[in-house]
Amino acid sequence: MNYLAHAYLSFGNPALVTGNLISDFVKGRKKFDYPIEIQQGIALHRAIDDFTDFHEGIKSAKEIFRPHYRLYSGAFVDVVYDHFLANDPAQFDSESDLAAFTALTYQAIHAHYPVLPTALHTMFNKMKEQDWLFNYRFLFGMERSFNGLVYRSKYMDESATAYHLFLQHYEVLKESYHAFFPHLHAFAKNYILENNFK
Repeated sequence: MNYLAHAYLSFGNPALVTGNLISDFVKGRKKFDYPIEIQQGIALHRAIDDFTDFHEGIKSAKEIFRPHYRLYSGAFVDVVYDHFLANDPAQFDSESDLAAFTALTYQAIHAHYPVLPTALHTMFNKMKEQDWLFNYRFLFGMERSFNGLVYRSKYMDESATAYHLFLQHYEVLKESYHAFFPHLHAFAKNYILENNFK
């Protein structure tokens, strides 16, 4: 899943939020350099990704992007699901509810700024400045996020096709999100309980 979903599935725990969002920047045993609560967030992130990657429910969504983006199809679906999460009334009652959540998320990460991987500093500053998490709600935010995904990749050189596919298959992707996300939400909550995360 993408940044908004990972933050949301930390269920308001600032250390879990931080670990969840830095996980991709922490390789192998480097996770043990962090406080235990952040290690738990890193573990949660990886469990969420594994659950998502192997879930039958998102295969059809990936197939929309696969002919053009191959192994990156899942990354585009992750971003797309953040859009539908940001607009999901079952998760956020209103636009102001989403805005409050994203503000708390930025505060949580900022509070742990000294322990963030150096490579994440610039990205987090941009995330907060440009309000990535809130702007997943809007089409302009999605277009920008697709551009960012291509910019950070080694093997892609355009995102216009992905954005066109997103718009063309909007309702199908939306249905895919609504069929899948409740399963992911339940999984993340159970994972936290089963592992006694604080």
